[in-house]
Amino acid sequence: MKIFTNKDIKTLFIGVSLFLFCNTVLSQIILWRFHRNSSPALFILSLLMGCGILFLCFCYFHKQQKIMETAVAEIDDYLIGDTDARIECDDEGEMYKLFHSVNTLVSVLNAHIENEFRTKEFLKDTISDISHQLKTPLAALNIYNGILQSETENLPDLKEFTILSEKELDRIESLIQNLLKITRLDAETIILEKNFENVSDMMHDIEQHFAYRAKQEQKELILSGDNEITLFCDREWMIEAVSNLVKNAFDHTEAGKRICVEWKQMSDMLQIVVEDNGCGIHSEDIYHIFKRFYRSRFSKDTQGIGLGLPLSKAIVELHGGNIKVDSVLGKGSTFFINILKITKL
Repeated sequence: MKIFTNKDIKTLFIGVSLFLFCNTVLSQIILWRFHRNSSPALFILSLLMGCGILFLCFCYFHKQQKIMETAVAEIDDYLIGDTDARIECDDEGEMYKLFHSVNTLVSVLNAHIENEFRTKEFLKDTISDISHQLKTPLAALNIYNGILQSETENLPDLKEFTILSEKELDRIESLIQNLLKITRLDAETIILEKNFENVSDMMHDIEQHFAYRAKQEQKELILSGDNEITLFCDREWMIEAVSNLVKNAFDHTEAGKRICVEWKQMSDMLQIVVEDNGCGIHSEDIYHIFKRFYRSRFSKDTQGIGLGLPLSKAIVELHGGNIKVDSVLGKGSTFFINILKITKL
């Protein structure tokens, strides 16, 4: 039987069998020699045999518990990052076969992690190389487009063409920059430089960045929040995360609409809210908007590239937070950034 391939189980069964055999033999001897006064002797013998069997069982299960505790400790070490952690499985038996399978699984996982890391590095390097190669022709195209604009002041049709061309060039440049950022996040090559930053100062930097666009598109950007609130974060990356939400709000609101950015300290976290009264998000899209390059069939936006929201989500999660969205079609959308508050280092 397979169960007896484990020497500990085999030892336990042999020990119990020997105790029972000895008990039977001795009982017969006592009955034969002391058949009239055998009760006390049989009681003591049974008691000794029972204690012996209990001792054997205790030793066996105590050893099994130690083996399992060691195995669990090795698994825990692996889960917290020790990729060299392994369970000893030099003995025979089904349990040791299980341990061997766990070790094999760990080796396979390590191989997959290594392959994934290499793939991410390759992707990062490839996109980085392509992006850098595109920067030079893009810069040249922007210069050529600027020259064309200055030469077409008296040609309205060509002037409109150069304006549209400039927008498309800006869109390509934005795509390249976002691809670079999101691949760096994927490859985990970013080291956040966290400090206690004043949230009001960061939000005003965002306001200044969008001031010209708000004026041109006749939209209102409203800020509200306590000027003394601070957040332990990487300033540049957190500004990037909120800016993408604000840009998304601008992209989906019409002239005369408003975008509100509010920050507030809650009991155990900081919340940043970006709200607009634009077109809102269709119910079919609400669970997909953070997917890369996702474009809704209901959206009228032709400028978005589908990377801004996934980038914001990745940045916030890198800070230990999360993003939630609440939207009503035709009435607007509200994005909530929630990050646990750290009061001191």
